[in-house]
Amino acid sequence: MSLAPATRRGVGPSSVVLPAVCDPAWSTLLDFLSARFAHIERSAWAQRMASGSVCDADGKAVAPDAPFCAGARIHYFRALESEAPIPLQETVLYRDAHLLVADKPHFLPVIPSGKYLHETLLVRLKNRLGLDDLVPIHRIDRDTAGLVLFSIDPATRNAYHALFRAQAVEKHYEAIAPWNPDLSWPLTRRSRIGSAPHFMQQTELDGGPNSRTEIAPLEVHGDLARYALRPHTGLRHQLRVHMSALGLPIAGDGIYPVLTPEAAPNYARPLQLLAKTIAFTDPISGQAQRFESQQTLKPLAEVRTHYAIQAAPGTVCALSPA
Repeated sequence: MSLAPATRRGVGPSSVVLPAVCDPAWSTLLDFLSARFAHIERSAWAQRMASGSVCDADGKAVAPDAPFCAGARIHYFRALESEAPIPLQETVLYRDAHLLVADKPHFLPVIPSGKYLHETLLVRLKNRLGLDDLVPIHRIDRDTAGLVLFSIDPATRNAYHALFRAQAVEKHYEAIAPWNPDLSWPLTRRSRIGSAPHFMQQTELDGGPNSRTEIAPLEVHGDLARYALRPHTGLRHQLRVHMSALGLPIAGDGIYPVLTPEAAPNYARPLQLLAKTIAFTDPISGQAQRFESQQTLKPLAEVRTHYAIQAAPGTVCALSPA
């Protein structure tokens, strides 16, 4: 049985199983790690091993000169040379023995990935609350603000995951995007969403639909509107793809319809997409649960002033940060 080392500063270990066949170039574990993760300097792996950040299946630290052992499981802790702080704070709206509901700001990732490790919702909550077993039940984009549910107790975790598998969770979002009075409102967008040529994007494809979103205007201000969006499926970037495909890309979206180069975050102009409410019957207590984000999107007049509206091929208009 593998005994993963305990969480450190809210960060759990990653794992890798060594190949069953040893390459002649791998006389030590350090040789393998340096080859397998070539984007990390060999000296960095050696330093991690010397500091006890690489462990065997029993959770014991592995020295830099440890031999390669085919088929063994290795645990290791990710590290970043530097990580810029995100000056926005999450809020815990609800917590019991099984469930935690967090209200996430824009720009904060839910889980560690890429250049984000400690500045993520999961790691922040683990450190702040001392909940090493905390796991997100679902996720929203880093650019999106709003509600995220977490499981606290591993024994009841699958019951909450089952709600999402059965599509028994009612989610409502709000978004600000261009207004098109010529569309038949309210409307439902059904399409097949899959991978686009660029890994950062998804796209609509030919074939039977695998996604469905109900969309209705809540407020109109000139050529802008605030929309209510209800996704019935949970595909990656579903709401952003559906709005863009309608010619109504969400204000501040740097991925749809056109992928723009990543720049330093502009905290004054976030993506105008909010996971507003979530409702379900609690599988443990049997009680109806409904949670609402305390955050709001910008007023339409303010978005109109601070976000530039540009014509885009094949769309009514496209919104991007000014």
